[in-house]
Amino acid sequence: MKVVVKIGGAALEEKNVLKDCARAITDLAQAHRVAVVHGGGSALTRALKSLGKESSFVDGLRVTDAETRDVALMVLSGIVNKNLVAAIGATGLPAVGMCGGDGLAFRARKKVSVGCELGYVGEITSADPRWIHSIWENAGIPVIASVALGLDGEYYNINADQMAAACAVACGADALIFLTDVPGVKDAGGSVMQWLRLNQIPGMVRDAVIAGGMLPKLEACEHALHHGVGRVRIVPAQQAHELPQVGFAKMEHGTEVLFA
Repeated sequence: MKVVVKIGGAALEEKNVLKDCARAITDLAQAHRVAVVHGGGSALTRALKSLGKESSFVDGLRVTDAETRDVALMVLSGIVNKNLVAAIGATGLPAVGMCGGDGLAFRARKKVSVGCELGYVGEITSADPRWIHSIWENAGIPVIASVALGLDGEYYNINADQMAAACAVACGADALIFLTDVPGVKDAGGSVMQWLRLNQIPGMVRDAVIAGGMLPKLEACEHALHHGVGRVRIVPAQQAHELPQVGFAKMEHGTEVLFA
């Protein structure tokens, strides 16, 4: 079984949560091939603030000028990636850090947003999974930062949720798991939904029940399901110990996103 795990938020920020997530990933990798895709938005925001740059977002996507893109490349492919590699390595399994530009593994194009210039924000156009398979064949865990090269030779900042979906599709993954800061997708009453069907999403977006960073996450879920990924689930990072159960029908926490 092949599993892509996307990590962001508290899983990268809090040492104890990061340690627990790394252990869960290692446990999962004992029986399955696992690839990890990560964001690092909080670390990027802090780095930008230290440079006197404020961050702005449109529908959960960071507006990225050239300087912001360069800082993203430094922070995401650098300190965030290497800290995650170290955390997984500390559990005893080798992790290999890379970004989407390495080996031309992921190619991107500029993302167009109606009514807003996003700058160097990209969307994945193609992926070459051979480097991921090579790491798997050598008993390693690929750890991928969410930046990619465009055909114009420029690096683009990629939403990590959408990068994870592209990775899962390219690898022919059986499951895609998002480890997040939130307990799952909430309904209009604020209760976590155990199941969310794709046909429910447009109405929830229209009613502003789903907004902000959850928008690109659910777009990524939809993309993965439409392109052959069998299971897609949003799980709170504090419940990362449930990861090894992904091959079974039931997981206690989070939201399962379903076709119908």
